[in-house]
Amino acid sequence: MNVRVRFAPSPTGFLHIGGARTALFNWLYARHTGGTFILRIEDTDTARNTQEAVDVILHGMRWLGLDWDEGPTTPDAKGPSKGDYGPYFQSQRGDLYKKRVQELKDKGFAYDHEGAVKFKMRRTPILIPDIVVGDVERKLTDREEADPDFVIVRSDGQPVFHFVNVVDDLEMKVTHVIRGEDHLSNTSKHIAMFQAFGVEPPKYGHIPLILNPLDGSKMSKRDKGSSLKFYMDEGFVPEAVVNYLCLLGWSPKDNREKMPLDEIVKLFDVPNILRHNAKFDLDKLHWLDGEYIREMAPERFRELGIEAFKHAKFPLEQFPAAYVAAAVDTCRGKVKNFGELPAYAGFYFNEDVTIDPALIEKEFTAEAKGRLQKLRDAFAQLTEFTAPNLELTLKKIAGELGIKAGPLVHPTRMACTGAGAGPSLYHLLEVLGKDRVLKRIDRVLGM
Repeated sequence: MNVRVRFAPSPTGFLHIGGARTALFNWLYARHTGGTFILRIEDTDTARNTQEAVDVILHGMRWLGLDWDEGPTTPDAKGPSKGDYGPYFQSQRGDLYKKRVQELKDKGFAYDHEGAVKFKMRRTPILIPDIVVGDVERKLTDREEADPDFVIVRSDGQPVFHFVNVVDDLEMKVTHVIRGEDHLSNTSKHIAMFQAFGVEPPKYGHIPLILNPLDGSKMSKRDKGSSLKFYMDEGFVPEAVVNYLCLLGWSPKDNREKMPLDEIVKLFDVPNILRHNAKFDLDKLHWLDGEYIREMAPERFRELGIEAFKHAKFPLEQFPAAYVAAAVDTCRGKVKNFGELPAYAGFYFNEDVTIDPALIEKEFTAEAKGRLQKLRDAFAQLTEFTAPNLELTLKKIAGELGIKAGPLVHPTRMACTGAGAGPSLYHLLEVLGKDRVLKRIDRVLGM
């Protein structure tokens, strides 16, 4: 069997971290089995769906690195799709739904009711052979007299989630539906509709919920970290987020936590999905993020560092590419999260460095300014403004003044960066360049 799985989000807001984990598990299963991963946008709720939310979903999926084999290539449903079972926006599939509604009516499984259409549900319990939680028998209702029939098309002509979900899975030949455990209550309805169409249902697997670590409730939109956008905005490494999400409901069975994605793909399988719900641990994700940054290749660090500065609205386009790359390179090994970079090294891209007035009064006394003037004049004489030459020059001036290097290092850093800590002084001075360094020192000396 060629495994075909899908992720079918509704564009009604942001991409929830639970939804991202569902997408990831489906993607992993497709890659593990050599199957097909489908992205389908369930946008039939026209009152709540927004174009911006569709874009957020596609951008979030790409940020995570979850490429889809079939699905939309543009956020507006107007561009070409990948795959033979499109369109992959439900809003574009109305004629197909009408055809399938009529089929159920013709077979006696659906009927008109007060302007709507209802599905005639079988009256006996339905067995759900769940590939994660095991066999589950679902009663249709707790009350004998209650009517289990349910609406599949509203009175306004709009088909409901349960119906279009089944029709699309049927038409797209989905073989496995891997989704959150909160959807288990819907599955009996879905299986009944597949049976009404005379088609074998896909294999269902319901994965554990992600819980709020504070009170053990399901993570809601109000909880910190519930949106994938939070991690994108806060400068987390995509690889670290993916690695962590893998561990929320799945285990490689050997207590490892940091694992390369290609190895996770090899090991991931449905039987290894855990039964118990997973508590979200932001501290562990922070640790994992720091580990990825610590071991990151220079090229990848530079790429994500540049993205972090752009996200913080620094005008990188105003600076030469070589300057930007060199500036980011000085931060390697210095930060544990890319969200720290703008505050840590924003001075590279801000010509008007801000220094706390209280620090100016404290650090730049008349004596300190005299020393800094002497260093500034020595820097001005350098023909090769390199880190080794800058270090030799500063130490030479310190020796002539009869002081250690520290009393020169600190005010020089403060004058050029506005902070008391940051990248290696001599390297940051080299990157800033002679003109900028002299200009920034002159500015402080003139205060």
